[in-house]
Amino acid sequence: MGERTGNDHRDLIKQVLDDGAGPARSALAASWRRSMTLYGLDPESRGQVATLTETQLRAAREAMEPMTRAAQGVLDRLFLAVGDAGCCVLLCDAEGVPVERRGAATDDETFHRWGLWPGAVWSEAVEGTNGIGTALAEKRPVTIHRDQHFHARNTGLSCTSHPIHDPLGRLAGALDVSSCRADQTEAMLGLIAAAVADAARAIEAQAFRQAFAEARIVLAGDAAERNTAALLAVDRHDLVVGATRAARLALSITDERIAGQLAASEVLGGAGGIEADLLEAERGAVRRALARNGGNVSAAARALGVSRATLHRKLHRLGLAGAPH
Repeated sequence: MGERTGNDHRDLIKQVLDDGAGPARSALAASWRRSMTLYGLDPESRGQVATLTETQLRAAREAMEPMTRAAQGVLDRLFLAVGDAGCCVLLCDAEGVPVERRGAATDDETFHRWGLWPGAVWSEAVEGTNGIGTALAEKRPVTIHRDQHFHARNTGLSCTSHPIHDPLGRLAGALDVSSCRADQTEAMLGLIAAAVADAARAIEAQAFRQAFAEARIVLAGDAAERNTAALLAVDRHDLVVGATRAARLALSITDERIAGQLAASEVLGGAGGIEADLLEAERGAVRRALARNGGNVSAAARALGVSRATLHRKLHRLGLAGAPH
C-alpha cells in the first residue's frame, strides 16, 4: 500500500466505517472505529507523537525493570536478525510506551522523528490504530502496515507487535519491530512476525525463570508445543507456585488454584513421564515426612508446610491413605 495524503486516508477510513458491517468483519476496521468514535481522534491530525517527561519515563522504566532485565539478550539477538532490513526493536510497557530500544545509529534520526523512541506514547487511545497500541488493546499479535495506521502521518510505518505477559500471567507490555522503509514486502513482514513471536516468548520465559529462581521449572504441554513458553514453577513439595500465561491457558491454572496448593501432578495429566515422576516425587516426600514424624499426620503436615486436611487429601490421592503411618 502506498502512503496517502491526509484527505485520501480520511476518505478511506470513512468509506470503511460507513459500511456498518465493516468493523464486525474486520479487526482493522474495528480498531479504526475505536480510534474515531471511542477515542475521538482525527486521522488528519498533524501533531507529533505524545512523549513522556524524563521523570515519567524514568518511572516507567523502573516499573518495567524486571522484564527489561530479562529481555536484554533477546533484544540484542532480535535486532541482529532484523536490523539490516532497516528495522528498530522496541520493548514497550502496558501503556504503549517504549522503555528499551535497539536500532542502528545511522537510522536514529529518522526513527526519532517518527516517534519510534523511548518515552513516546503509542497507546491506541493516543495514536489510534498502530502496531503497539492495537496489540495491547486486542491482547494479540498484530502487524499494522503503512496505511492501515489510523493517523495519516503514520502511514509510512510498518509495525509488528506481540503482547508480553509477566511471570504472573498479566499483560506487561509489547515487543515491537518497526520500519519506515517503503520496500517491506508481505513475505518480509511474515518473517519479522515469526521472529517477534519467538522473541516475545523467550522474554516471557526468561522473566519467569528469574522470578522463580528457587523453584524447579517444568515444561507443560507436548513437545510440539514447547515454543509456547508454557512453564510451571514447582517447589520442593511438587506444588505449583507459578505458571506462565501460556501454561495458565493450556492447563486452566488460576491464582486461586495456585493459592490452594495445587499439585503439579494434578495439571500434568497428559505429560506422561513427567506426571509419573512428579507423582512419585510427591509420594516420596509425603512418606519421608510421615516417617520422620513417627506416622503423626499433624506433625508431618507441619513439616510439609500444609494443613492436616490438605495432607489427608494428598494421602488419598497418592494411594497412601491405607498404608501404615
